[in-house]
Order: sequence, then structure tokens, then C-alpha cells
Amino acid sequence: MSCSKSTTTSIQQLGKRLLEWYEANGRHDLPWRQSQDPYHVYISEIMLQQTQVERVRNRYYPLFLNKFPTLSALAKASLDEVLAAWSGLGYYQRAKNLHKTAKLCPQGLPKSFEELKKLPGIGTYTAAAICSFAYNQSIAVVDTNIKRLLCRLFALPNPTPANLERLATQLLHPTRPKEHNLALMDLGALICTPKSPKCGECPLKAFCQADDPLLFGQNKSQKREKKTLHFGIYAQEGKLAMVRSTQKLYEGMLLFPPASPKSKPIATYRHSYTQYNLTISLHPLHAPPKNAVWIDVQRVQEYPLASLVTKGIELLRQKLVL
Repeated sequence: MSCSKSTTTSIQQLGKRLLEWYEANGRHDLPWRQSQDPYHVYISEIMLQQTQVERVRNRYYPLFLNKFPTLSALAKASLDEVLAAWSGLGYYQRAKNLHKTAKLCPQGLPKSFEELKKLPGIGTYTAAAICSFAYNQSIAVVDTNIKRLLCRLFALPNPTPANLERLATQLLHPTRPKEHNLALMDLGALICTPKSPKCGECPLKAFCQADDPLLFGQNKSQKREKKTLHFGIYAQEGKLAMVRSTQKLYEGMLLFPPASPKSKPIATYRHSYTQYNLTISLHPLHAPPKNAVWIDVQRVQEYPLASLVTKGIELLRQKLVL
């Protein structure tokens, strides 16, 4: 079935089967799906970028909302407080953009798709998700899971984003757009998975044109570059010297100060994220850096620390260095 030749009846049948599957199998227990608060939807969508659903649901989403229950509360907080609450999630520009957006519209997010896209860190997908999931607007949402599902469903090897948007809009259920978007998202996440799709369980199997689904909708795996980083450790009276990072990735966060690799390391550990496999070496410093920011090692959760730092602090504690 190609979308351009699909009859209204076949699209209706597809939508009916999709929604029936979603009612029985969808992830209805996700807390942000049980809320109509646009702020809750917004926070969940930003957190879910580059972060697994379970990590967001079980820890970061409830903790963040407990600390900043409203957009107004987020606007009134300092950037350090926001970064500290975000610590461990990575991609800290997301937290900075949240803070900027809160300050721009502390009384609430706009309802317009175009106005939402003008806010820091809100692109086409996030704006569409807020419009659909918070405001129940009739607008198609295309995330990674939906893109993969549509590519397989219609055997599209390399569709443009515009083509996928048009296709998703054509399929959109006329009276239940929110549930339709969520159903496609869940079907992609639970059934039409990247490496091992469960085609036998798919409610849309009769409509699918992909003889081999693995040929469509696959993202090219990115090889991680190996790097070794050398940091310094200087502690006194239960406090640890850190420095404020100016690097793009960790800008505004607190990191261990840099150190020479010539001295014997106190500890070595590994840390990975999207682009890099890192080997971290921690070396003793004979004096704190001039621009030191001192943190209490018993209250690390109160500071804007990257996960590679908290991992290092925990290792030092295990070795009884701190």
C-alpha cells in the first residue's frame, strides 16, 4: 500500500487497528501521559531526548518536578540549581534551554506550534509533541520510532523529513490525533524495534510493504572516539576543589581541574557517551587551582556536576581517598 494510492477506507482500517492495539498494549502508565499540564509534557519531552524512558520515569522526571513543580518555579531558580537537578542526564544544554524558556514565559507555554518553535531548545518535534499531547491539537508527531515505523510500513529507503511529515499528517486520525500519535510511538518502541522487530505481533502487518524491515528506517551506528582525560584531585577538610567548565559540552558545570599525566594516578576509570569512550585518570594536586570552586563531598547532589565527575568521586570514596 503506497500512501498516495491509499483509499480513505484503508487509512481508516489502519487507524482502527492501530488504536485498538494501543488501547490494549500502550504505555498508559507513563506519568507524563497521565497529565494534561503542558509543563509536565514539556519536561518529559526534553528529558526523553537522548535518555532512556525508564531512567526518566523512575528518577529524573519525579525529582525534577518535585524541585521545580511549575514553569514559574523553574524561572525563579538559579542556573546552578537547575544544572544540579539535571546532573547525570547529560547533554546539559537541554537544562540551560529549559531555564531560558522558563524565564521567557514563566506563566505558561504558548499553544501555537510556530510560537513554541521560537523558544530555546524547542524544535519541530518537541513543538508538535506539546501541541498534540498537552493541547490535543490535530498535528502529526514524528519521532525516531515513528520515522522507523513509517519507513518500514511504506518501504521508504531515504525519505526526507518533509515527506515523512506529510505522510504522518495524511494518516493522522481525524478525531483522536493524540492517541494516534502515542500509538505510533509505542508501536515503534515496543514492536517495530530497530534490530529485532516483532512483525508477527504487529497490528499493521497486513498494511506493511517491507519484505525485510531491517532494510528501512535504520540509523547508522556511530563509532565512538577513544580519549584519555587527566584530572587533578585536591581535597581538604571534607571539601574538594573543582573548576567551572567553559567547554561547550559541559559549559557552566563543575569539573575536576586539569592535571599533568606525568604523576602516578590515584584512580583510573572509564566513562562513555554518544561520541566518546573516555579513560579518566585522576592525579594528586599539590595545590588547589586559583579559580577553585569548593564542594562538600557529602552533598554532591546539590552541585552541578557532570556524571563523569560523580562517578569519579564515588570511586575515590571506595578507595578511601575522600
